[in-house]
Amino acid sequence: MNTRLIRLFAVFTLLAMGGARAAAPDGESLYQQHCAACHGSDGSGGVGIPLNLPDFLAVASDDYLRNTLRNGRLGRVMPAFPMLSEAQVDAIIHTIRGWSDQPAPRYNDKPVQGDAGHGRQLFTQHCVACHGEHGQGGAGTGVTFSRPREAPIMAPALNNPGFQRSVSDAMLKATLLRGRRGTPMPSIKALGLSERDADDLVAWLRQLPPDERPARTNEEPIIRMESPYSFEETLDNLKKAITARNFRVIREQTLNNGFVDPGKEDRRQYIVYFCSFSFLNEALSIDPRVGLFLPCRVTLQETENGIELVTINPENLSHLFNNSELDKACARMHRLYVEILEEATL
Repeated sequence: MNTRLIRLFAVFTLLAMGGARAAAPDGESLYQQHCAACHGSDGSGGVGIPLNLPDFLAVASDDYLRNTLRNGRLGRVMPAFPMLSEAQVDAIIHTIRGWSDQPAPRYNDKPVQGDAGHGRQLFTQHCVACHGEHGQGGAGTGVTFSRPREAPIMAPALNNPGFQRSVSDAMLKATLLRGRRGTPMPSIKALGLSERDADDLVAWLRQLPPDERPARTNEEPIIRMESPYSFEETLDNLKKAITARNFRVIREQTLNNGFVDPGKEDRRQYIVYFCSFSFLNEALSIDPRVGLFLPCRVTLQETENGIELVTINPENLSHLFNNSELDKACARMHRLYVEILEEATL
């Protein structure tokens, strides 16, 4: 009897262990779901920086990766992932670690002591060309559409609060000493600099003023204006206002076109699509995802209250993309929309 109980206990234990293993987060699936779209399915990069680089994995600690997933990069496309559990975050880190046979580095929390003034001089001489005068990083995103094709990646923003909270002084120093093969960043030794120079650079990087993103205001999702004119007059005014700002009307259609049989469209609900190709290229070079709400469009409709013009509010949408450069372009788009609608209705 005792033997049978022992065997049953062993079976139940094995089943429980198997269930625990089955319930463990799948790091590969989580990476493909949350990270691959920007960093590449194999970590080779894209909109996001490449993670599958020997020199990156040699200096990136697990704490850095964990903090990066938690903090994100405010205003720099990379979001934070507060919804992931600790086990899920650890599973993603384990997947990233699997691209290298090097062990994860471990750093102490001791601040690096250096001469920030001298570090500033070194930064101006050797780092500004890629990382920007204020450490703001490269413009645009990491995809080839928005950067020179000879540049493997866009230089990250060193003054980003998410980066500053995630990286340790020791990791910054290790990165400077090692460089990053496969990117434009050399080691400081290749530049003829010393370890003390690395300390000075770290001291300066820690003094960079943070690029804090302005707090989001409560923008309305749409811009709406009423017109005192007839439907036909408002439509004519709208197209004139569009062309007056060097935009081209590229298409017109009823709102329910394609949803009803031909000839049954509601002519009192009308969409005008327009575009400035120079503005389109500029916006796409900042962030290709802006194409989700381009070309520009205005809906003209007749309601029981009269004629109204409606369009999206780009400033509301831009906050969804976590790209401070895109915020500026969308603020410009917002001004253009308001000017066009005002001219069509005043």
